[in-house]
Parts: sequence; structure tokens; C-alpha cells
Amino acid sequence: HVQLVESGGGSVQAGKSLRLSCAVSGITFRRYCLGWVRQDPGKEREGVAAIDVNGITMYADSVKGRFAISKDNAKNTLYLQMNSLKSDDTAMYYCAADLPDQSRCVGYEYNYWGQGTQVTVS
Repeated sequence: HVQLVESGGGSVQAGKSLRLSCAVSGITFRRYCLGWVRQDPGKEREGVAAIDVNGITMYADSVKGRFAISKDNAKNTLYLQMNSLKSDDTAMYYCAADLPDQSRCVGYEYNYWGQGTQVTVS
């Protein structure tokens, strides 16, 4: 049974930081493509950051230089460090996972999703 459980969301003022965590179980964590996706009501879902099995990362242009994705294979945990938060970052943040497609992690399409954690920036 695959489980992804996010934590660390909250309400903060603009300019502040938050660190999201995602505890993952039921999969061989180190073999999976991992990512963070966000959605605010009335807006399209947006891929925020992703990390592949080798630790290579990619980011949406809107968060480059402010957010950092990382993972701890020993702890089966995915992180998202969010700095210099803006009101536009307000959204529900979901962590997600999937096996590579022909050994590559592509985009933000995943089969496994967490329940989300709310981030509100005012």
C-alpha cells in the first residue's frame, strides 16, 4: 500500500520560509521520480519542483532561486524548502511519485499522490 503524507504547510507572511516534508512508504523510494505539484482554486495545477533517481532537479520558472527540492533515501522522505515566499505561492501542495519511464523522469505526471498540505502566504 503506497502512502505519501505531506506536512509542514501553514500560514506565513510574504518573505518568510517554510519547509514541506513528504513521508513515503510502500515503494522502493530511491527508484522513484518524485515531485511537488501545487494547485490553488481557480488556477491550473502547476508542477513546482521535481527530483529524479540520481538527484537531478528541475523547477518551475516561478520558483527558481527560491525553492529547493531534496530527498533523503535513508528516511524515505521528500522535502521542499521554500524561501522568499510570495502571495502567488498560496496553494495546496502535493507530493507525488512514479517509476521512471524508460529510465527517465519526465515532467510532473505521477501515479501516486499525497493528500496535500496548504500553504497560505499573506
